[in-house]
Amino acid sequence: MHYYAVIDTNVIVSSMLKADSIPWQIMRFIEEETIVPLLNTEILNEYIEVITRNKFDFEKASIEKVISTLKEKAIFISKKETIEQFIDKDDIVFFEIVLSARSTMDAYLITGNMKHYPIRSYIVTPREMMEIIEKDKKSIKNISNL
Repeated sequence: MHYYAVIDTNVIVSSMLKADSIPWQIMRFIEEETIVPLLNTEILNEYIEVITRNKFDFEKASIEKVISTLKEKAIFISKKETIEQFIDKDDIVFFEIVLSARSTMDAYLITGNMKHYPIRSYIVTPREMMEIIEKDKKSIKNISNL
């Protein structure tokens, strides 16, 4: 089963900061193609700009691996303009991409900053996304055991 999701930059950064964390597991699901990232050039450029900041001091090889994985596994889509108001204007593009995706597929926006987005059932934390995946896996297993 595939889950389509726009991944907020804070999830990418968190995955790189702490191995075995829930954001790190989200990245593993991307590598395994359980989660298919949805993005556009603007989001990709933000990922690059943020994870290459000196304050993070990520190794060049780690940065290249994350960016190449995201580019390789992602579906690039156009954004759908919104009139929603945002605390941080940089978050608008993530919301616009998930809106665009939801016109043709079931898609999520995974973020560690829920307060930055409007309340919607498809805007979830990394932990909530993990719970959705685990719940679906259990349902599929139960059906296959019938």
